[in-house]
Amino acid sequence: MKYIINDQVVLSRPLEGPLAVPIASFAQWTREQGYALHSRHRHVLLAAGFSRWLGHKGVAAQDVVSEHRAQYLRHRARRLRIGRGDAFALQQFMEFLRREGVIPQEKPCPTTPVEQCVKEFERYLRDERVLTPATIVNYLPFMRCLLRERFADRRVELGALCASDIVAFVRRQASQLSRKRAKLMTTALRSFLHYARYRGDITADLAAAVPVVASWSLSSIPRAIPTDAVRKLLAQANRCTAMGRRDYAILLLLARLGLRAGEVAFLELDDIDWTVGRLRVRTKGGRYNELPLPAEVGKAIVGYLQHGRPCSTSRRVFLRAKAPIRGFLGPSAIGSIVRHALAQAGIDAPTQGAHQFRHALAAQLLRHGASLTEIGEVLGHRSAETTSIYAKVDLDALRALALPWPGGAR
Repeated sequence: MKYIINDQVVLSRPLEGPLAVPIASFAQWTREQGYALHSRHRHVLLAAGFSRWLGHKGVAAQDVVSEHRAQYLRHRARRLRIGRGDAFALQQFMEFLRREGVIPQEKPCPTTPVEQCVKEFERYLRDERVLTPATIVNYLPFMRCLLRERFADRRVELGALCASDIVAFVRRQASQLSRKRAKLMTTALRSFLHYARYRGDITADLAAAVPVVASWSLSSIPRAIPTDAVRKLLAQANRCTAMGRRDYAILLLLARLGLRAGEVAFLELDDIDWTVGRLRVRTKGGRYNELPLPAEVGKAIVGYLQHGRPCSTSRRVFLRAKAPIRGFLGPSAIGSIVRHALAQAGIDAPTQGAHQFRHALAAQLLRHGASLTEIGEVLGHRSAETTSIYAKVDLDALRALALPWPGGAR
């Protein structure tokens, strides 16, 4: 006898156990998330088996916890081969049940004093400083390391920190990091120490005690993808598929507007003003930068929205092409799209990341007579020093300024 769920998923046995009733709703949720029929069937099959196993164990819905999921998978592995995505599918089922109030929310694990302090700092960066998720993720590991070294599992007393603690920590860490990463560490430390002083936990200006990592901001030339390579990349983009239309629109935003990967990933539908043809971009520090939307870019985005974007309640412009259908989790997804596009087009680019398009746009604007101030406005730079590195890109103009070698050429 066959048991049909939501007119599509077919099971050979009736649903049993304490979680049998919400399985039909879960099947509908997997459909809304864009899962293919065979994946939806797998999700429901696992959910049905889990509910049946709980029933045999005498576990009620209100008593279900994460450990039961692990126990069931071990039980299932004795009889059947566990698929690669089975653990994740069952986790999704439990998260769905928690959202629906069928099973209790997971009790948070007790946090250590260090983790509690890090979480409070994270909240400050997100709510008070309005920093981007990528920046916060980069800052927190350094703070966690500092606090663990200084306080271990004891109570965190920030007032006990002194300048020698900070200097010693920077010296130990900097020897193991690249110069760029070491500079990020010192920036994160200063931010944390300013935060501690803002809270009143410390009275001395310990941020001033953070050693400066030697760096020369104009010591290198930005690595930009050549104009011909950009042209080739866009020309070879596959615009016949939904994913291809999405990736083409993303590449155009990078190439024509010089957006950062995170700015593209977190772009929302409400950020586009189609009436006046403008784009609102959330930049670093929670600020917004308004840019004109070129017709070419707007047309590509419309093509994706009308003939490629999956149905979703998400307000993000660009969504994952595979289930679960949702916005990108972070900038790394944009970098992955760039790497794939470069490989498909057979282009040997200076780097594999998205930032090279930003450098290329700045160099192109400079060659067409734009001032550094204008370039900084387009790229959303807060400081003129950030834009000044592009002065080195125009080599022909720099050669005209070069003084003759004393004593003549050799």
